[in-house]
Parts: sequence; structure tokens; C-alpha cells
Amino acid sequence: MGFKVVHYINQFYANIGGEEMAHIAPQLRDGAVGPGTAFAQVWEDDAQIVKTVVCGDSYFAEHEKEAKEQILAWVDEIKPDFFIAGPAFNAGRYGYACATVCAAVQETGVGVLTGMYAENPGADLKDKVLMVATGNSAAGMRKAAPVMARLALKIMRGEKLGASAEEGYLPNGVRRNFFESKNGAERAVDMLLAKLAGKPFTTEYPMPSFDRVAPAKPLSDLAGATIALCTSGGIVPKGNPDRIESSSASHYGEYSIAGADDLTDATYETAHGGYDPVYANADADRVLPVDVLRELEREGKIGKLHEYYYSTVGNGTSVANARRFAAEYAQKLLSAGVDAVIMTST
Repeated sequence: MGFKVVHYINQFYANIGGEEMAHIAPQLRDGAVGPGTAFAQVWEDDAQIVKTVVCGDSYFAEHEKEAKEQILAWVDEIKPDFFIAGPAFNAGRYGYACATVCAAVQETGVGVLTGMYAENPGADLKDKVLMVATGNSAAGMRKAAPVMARLALKIMRGEKLGASAEEGYLPNGVRRNFFESKNGAERAVDMLLAKLAGKPFTTEYPMPSFDRVAPAKPLSDLAGATIALCTSGGIVPKGNPDRIESSSASHYGEYSIAGADDLTDATYETAHGGYDPVYANADADRVLPVDVLRELEREGKIGKLHEYYYSTVGNGTSVANARRFAAEYAQKLLSAGVDAVIMTST
């Protein structure tokens, strides 16, 4: 039969449902489920998924201790040779669960591997858990699954791992030497020619890239200023009419607060899946302070509160998407004559 493997996936990849089923507690299934079948195709007779652990993303986020205890109990009972999780791509809660479960299982002496996008919050544990670098979405499954399967088999066999650039895992601070087929001078010339020709190339010495945002000038007349509210805390009208995702948001919402003095639980809620929603749902002003801004407006301390606010979810949302959202609604705010924005988080 080869090596015995246990696979961890969330409710979506188990074909149970989406966010509406993210509350399900851990369950154990026989054999390979979902992405596990892709691993099995690569392994053939060398390894086999004997059990698949399924756990809802919300359940794990809200009951981490209980979920880990149950999963570790199953691992102790099954005694697998290896534990693999995901891939999670850029799903924030799923990535966190994959990384956290792998870290816990690894402490029992069982080998582990997961996979996710470099910007996934779970990737913060890449120095503790080996993670294959994947694309931003599940569209990259066809490419990610074989890489994960081959690397997992290599670990199970006890073979020496190469550098991250060779094996496809996220750099984890461990340097591994290897020989290139071309010397440094040839590689440098190849990169230069590719750059001059507008062709893709990969630098061997990537530099960190940090956003540098020049502070805006202070308002000279706050009492005459139009102030807008924006949030990454997911505050939306009741029912989430634009279906903003609870994590890894692909869009934002634009909502009118004209005439609203208070965001009540009858009319507003949060779509965010990365924090306890109870207090935000009870009083959305805790995340989007419309009530306080209205007080300042009545007292004449600000000119007026802008009639629209913009909302999305910061939970696992890629930097590229966040930058795109802001660029779009910043133009709307400028066109509306807004003087300043208060951006709230969770």
C-alpha cells in the first residue's frame, strides 16, 4: 500500500458547501476527497490517503483548541506516515487552519506539508511548517497539487530537499546550496537581454518592496470639511446585498448613509469572517462610527459626513485587490469633493 497519509481540507473542498456551511465541526472520511484525488494520481502505489479530515473554516477559527484536540486524537489513532493539508491558496482562515494543524501534528513526530499563496495569513508559519507556494486562487490547483504530491513523497522517503527555488516551497530562512547549469555572468546577461526585450525573467536577488505613502497635508478648516467613512471591517446592510466574501474579498460595496444617525442591528451587520461578529452585529457603529460623526456634524466640529461609505473585508484579501479597491473609490471620493477619509478596521 505504500505510505499512509491523512489529508486535511475545509468544507468547500469536501463539497459540503460554502460559507453557509463553514460552521461544521471536524469529521473523518475514508480515503481521498477533493484535492486528495490529485495527490493520489501522482503517488500511485507509493502512498495512499487513508483518511480525510474535514473541518469548517469558521468552526476552526472559533473553536481552535477543540478542533486541534480532535484532529490530533485521530492522528494518534490512525498513526499515519504523513499529514498533508490544503492547498489553501489565498483563503485566509483556511490557510491559517492548514498551517496551525500541520504545526500541531508535526510536534507529534509525523511529517507534514501544506500549500498556500505567499500573502495568505497562514504563511506566517512558513519558518515552522513546510509550505508549497501556490497561486492566488483555486484556479491554480492543477499546478499546485502535483508539486505538493512530489515534495510530500520526497519527504516520506527521507530524501534530501533542495532549495526552495528547485522544490517549489516558500522560502523559510534555510539556505541550501545547489549548482546552476550556467555561471553567474551568463545568467546575468540572460536576465538583462530578457528585460530589454520585455520578456519575463526572475531575479536571483529580489529586494523587499514597501509602500511609501506621503502623509497628506492637515486640513486647514475641519469645521468646513466633508468627511467620509471607509472600512475593511465588512460592515454592510443587513443581508449583505453585494455578497462580499467573508475572506479574500474580490470586491467592495458602496452604501448610502444619508439620513442615518445610528447603525442598528436591524439594518446593518458585518460580513467579515476573521473576528467574532457578535459585537459588530449588535452595533455596527463600533466598527463604522456613524453615530459619533453625526454628533460632530451637529456640533459643527466637522462640515458634514459624506452620504456614502465604502466597505470590504480585509481578512485574507490580497494586497493587489485592496490596492485596486482603494484606487477606484478614491476617485469617487475626490469627484464628490470629500476632504478627508477615516478608514476603520476591526
